[in-house]
Amino acid sequence: MLTGGQLAGLIVAVFWAVLVSFLAYTLLRLARLLRDAGEVVHEIAEQAGPLLDDMNRTVRRANEQLGRTDVITKQAAGITQNVSAVTTVMTSVVGGPLVKAAAFSYGVRKALGGRGDSAADGAPQLPRPREGGGRKGGRR
Repeated sequence: MLTGGQLAGLIVAVFWAVLVSFLAYTLLRLARLLRDAGEVVHEIAEQAGPLLDDMNRTVRRANEQLGRTDVITKQAAGITQNVSAVTTVMTSVVGGPLVKAAAFSYGVRKALGGRGDSAADGAPQLPRPREGGGRKGGRR
């Protein structure tokens, strides 16, 4: 039979064998995990280059379009200013004489139509002032 020291040595040896086996298994799994992670990083690195090139092209095209939009906006602002100037000129050229012509034609109609015939031209009638200064019953 085994003595106490031999039994203790056997238990320690079995414990160390189990511990080494567990550590070896863990290290193998860790090595596999690191290898897979390396492959993923390599694949990402291969795809990152073309992806960055596409992004650069997209940003460049967007900047070109923004430049064109800026030119169009400036041209639209110029057109707006031109239309405003034309409107001002047309108002001063046509508006002033048109108002004068309308006033003149109104005056001519009034003169030709007679003074007492103002109800016939559709103008509203104002009430005539009362005799006696506008007070009821005259002066006190």
